[in-house]
Amino acid sequence: MITFDLQNKTALVTGAASGIGLATAARLARSGAAVAMNDLGTNERLAVEVAKLKEEGLDVCSAPGDVSQPDAAAQIVSSALSSLGSLDYLVNNAGAPGTKVPIPIEDFDALTPEFWSKMLNINLLGAFWMTKAARGALVESHGAVVNTVSESAFMHNASSTAYACAKTGLLQLTRHMAKALAPKVRVNGIAPGIVNSPWECSFGDLDSYARNSVPLQRVGEPSEYAELIIFLAAGASYMTGETILANGGAQL
Repeated sequence: MITFDLQNKTALVTGAASGIGLATAARLARSGAAVAMNDLGTNERLAVEVAKLKEEGLDVCSAPGDVSQPDAAAQIVSSALSSLGSLDYLVNNAGAPGTKVPIPIEDFDALTPEFWSKMLNINLLGAFWMTKAARGALVESHGAVVNTVSESAFMHNASSTAYACAKTGLLQLTRHMAKALAPKVRVNGIAPGIVNSPWECSFGDLDSYARNSVPLQRVGEPSEYAELIIFLAAGASYMTGETILANGGAQL
């Protein structure tokens, strides 16, 4: 396990009420950083998880809001800066598959304009709005952005077509933002495979899928992805514009 001393560092993590986002926020805070945790304001679990981490004596706060809306994204960043005072790391982790059963390209009727808009807004544009709102603070701190992409940006899998297209867009956005914000801000991404998280577990037997489709024959744990995110944020000082595929070798 790579460890970093993040005393006097600050971070904002979106989609932080569960899964990779929660694991990342917790790991950052336990490493000494002050962390603002974001999720939808309607998600009661955010307040619960923030309270749990505060009970550990960790420096965390909540910054709820919908990252897919430009004005809300700006307010999230403003709220985080009000609490943190500065911003070193932005983790754009918020995302959603949209449906419990993936919608393939063959199901044209189900891929409605409304569904496409929802998928693009949360899985692609949310990262843009958040980075746009935070760029001034990140430039000032010579900070870093880490985007949660998806293995579906690299390979065909069971993901909904609209979700896969949005995440592929995020892969390219990561590269474009890295170019735009260099040299003062680094921008990288991770592309997770299947994750042991609440919403992925709702799809069915992940262990069975992993045994048949993943060379390492297991699902990825949120803590493993959190470690990779923190490496890209706090380390990896000569990396920008890269997205690391971490899916147990499922692409092989």
